Amino acid sequence: MAFDPQKLAECAALIATTGKELHQRGWTPATSSNFSMRLDEEHCAITVSGKHKGKLRAEDIMVVDLDGNALDQRRPSAETGLHTQLYRWQENLQAVLHTHSPIATVVSMQTPADSISFEGYELQKAFAGQTTHENRLELPIFDNSQDIPALAAKVERWLTTHPECPAYLIRGHGVYTWGRTMEECERHLEALEFLLQCHLHVMSLNVHKH
Repeated sequence: MAFDPQKLAECAALIATTGKELHQRGWTPATSSNFSMRLDEEHCAITVSGKHKGKLRAEDIMVVDLDGNALDQRRPSAETGLHTQLYRWQENLQAVLHTHSPIATVVSMQTPADSISFEGYELQKAFAGQTTHENRLELPIFDNSQDIPALAAKVERWLTTHPECPAYLIRGHGVYTWGRTMEECERHLEALEFLLQCHLHVMSLNVHKH
């Protein structure tokens, strides 16, 4: 099935706008990070490898199928398989954002456990499906790896048993979050950045107590 060129143009424009906003917030330094949007049940639009995410143009967005195969000669992000895994996992997902903020990098490096939990924060309700601050929001932390298929398999296993999970961290690397729209995806990312900042403050206070 061929993808809709008009849908690609719309997604490319939205991805470029989002990239500029996230770069201005300091969450996508240099040529790091990658963004995507679903085009249909078989394809997604994703950033081309090596592009500065604050200066994205329409031609910096390409199409891959949900097995990660490019539809032209350009090279997609090395982490394309982590995006396509999410689109295969849930059919209603429309956008995936992967960013490299300092907070996400530091917290993931300084957390020896394989997950991080938040409880009692009002902003937990910014995540889809979270209706109260009294819930415990648990996000996994995966060790960084260049073996993307193996990493995607680990993510798949976690999400299969935690279908309500809205995001995950990669140690020393960054975060992945997703949504049913790009707007929802951005909201998840912003809420996650806030919670990670709170967590870092708590870590710092605990250090000073001792």
